[in-house]
Amino acid sequence: MSDDAIRVVMADDHARMRTRIRAALETGGCLVVGEGASAGDAVALAAEHRPDVALLDIHMPGNGITAAREIARTLPATAVVMLTASAEDADLFDSLRAGASGYLLKDTDPALLVEELRSALAGEAPLSRPLVSRILEEFRSPATPRFSRRSRASARLSAREWEVMELLGDGLSTDEVAKRLFLSPTTVRVHVSSVLRKLRVKDRESAFKVLRGE
Repeated sequence: MSDDAIRVVMADDHARMRTRIRAALETGGCLVVGEGASAGDAVALAAEHRPDVALLDIHMPGNGITAAREIARTLPATAVVMLTASAEDADLFDSLRAGASGYLLKDTDPALLVEELRSALAGEAPLSRPLVSRILEEFRSPATPRFSRRSRASARLSAREWEVMELLGDGLSTDEVAKRLFLSPTTVRVHVSSVLRKLRVKDRESAFKVLRGE
């Protein structure tokens, strides 16, 4: 094994998939320094080994996106790459928001997997081809902002309060906002209460009107 081998921690709750991935990585010259089956395993192994790359499934115990967020927060030198069967927009964008450097589908050619990891370490964003158009579309035709941040109200709210109100304004429930922002529902309600107090209104609909500049 060469000194410049990519050191990888991988986590997936399917043993056969882990065996397949490990074989592809080791054939390509990577060194798998840790292997787990849950988000908790991934975080613990990453903290122990400080790998170059954390390669994570999403739908495993504890949720891979939660692991991605924690690893990206505590180990900024580690590139987090999701390797998943999910092509859902919510999983894709939530992973990127959590700090993932790349998002690959499990049907990625195993022979190309190591090159994708090298591109992540080079500062690029490895993405499975079917997903590229999703991201381009997201930024090519952005939705009209629901609220105006140029209003007087904008100076009163924190960045997190804005995030909460914008998601609620998009029709998400309190629980959905909590999941999207990795918060507890109680914390979301605390942010909403703070917004109502700052804007001097009694309910969410009144707050939305103020934020729209009505």
